[in-house]
Amino acid sequence: MPFMQSIQVKCRKARLVPLLACSCLLLSGCEATLFAGLNATDQHHGITEQHGVVFDTEHALALDVYAPAQANHAPVVVFFYGGDWARGERAWYRFVGSALAAEGVVVVIPDYRKVPKVALDGFMSDAASAVAWAHAHADEFGGAANDIFVMGHSAGGQIAALLATDPEWLAASGMRPRDLAGFIGLAGCYDFVPVPDDDEDMIAAFGDTPEAQRRGQPVSYVQGNEPPMLLLQGVDDREVVPSNAISLTRAMDARHEDVTLKLYPDVGHEAVLLALSRPMRGDAPTLPDLLTFIHAHPAAR
Repeated sequence: MPFMQSIQVKCRKARLVPLLACSCLLLSGCEATLFAGLNATDQHHGITEQHGVVFDTEHALALDVYAPAQANHAPVVVFFYGGDWARGERAWYRFVGSALAAEGVVVVIPDYRKVPKVALDGFMSDAASAVAWAHAHADEFGGAANDIFVMGHSAGGQIAALLATDPEWLAASGMRPRDLAGFIGLAGCYDFVPVPDDDEDMIAAFGDTPEAQRRGQPVSYVQGNEPPMLLLQGVDDREVVPSNAISLTRAMDARHEDVTLKLYPDVGHEAVLLALSRPMRGDAPTLPDLLTFIHAHPAAR
């Protein structure tokens, strides 16, 4: 079956995932409980945190920053969480910030406006503003302004990937995709046109015609001017299937661009992200793989 016909990118079906090796929580409807449990295991020593930093006064959008206590020109990761472009909040993802900060990386986790309040232009403008803020303020947290990676999971992977492929979004702040040190995608939605007619959230985000939807599809924009990419994908993902990552990898390869695809056997949609938490770190090599990528792609000198 062709890739375009096999892509099923919805992220709404509930699944049971292990927590602390002996209990289960249903992600759909119980996210706050699940993430509170994961965040309770965070490493706090040697990390500084700043919460609720407003980066967009007009829309009352804020972000959280996690930094190594002794950071000095450290790489910076701006992380966009998933949730069907309709749900989620930055506080749930403290475990992402603390995991990377403990390894010497400054992490910025912003909120963004969601559907149905806004569509593509709204949440992409918010994402670009967050990256511009990180670029302007990186040194205040020991980060390097010329060493910024964008990273996202699921719907957040689509957001981060579009920043890295379509120059329209960063142009408003005088930046280009090539100004990014890299893009890290965790089970991201990269190749999804046409959107199923019954997918209300995606239609609200991208429109109801293939022409409109293609504007938000990262694979459509690969032209050879992209930053290096690391695509992490669970083989058993039934929410955002592996053909998304494979398609983006092929588009990058066709342009002789720097791209690394890691396919994790027996790993599903949430597990590729939750493996950054302490209780679930053995479920997938997400943390060592993304740290290897970050250190292999230092800022341009």
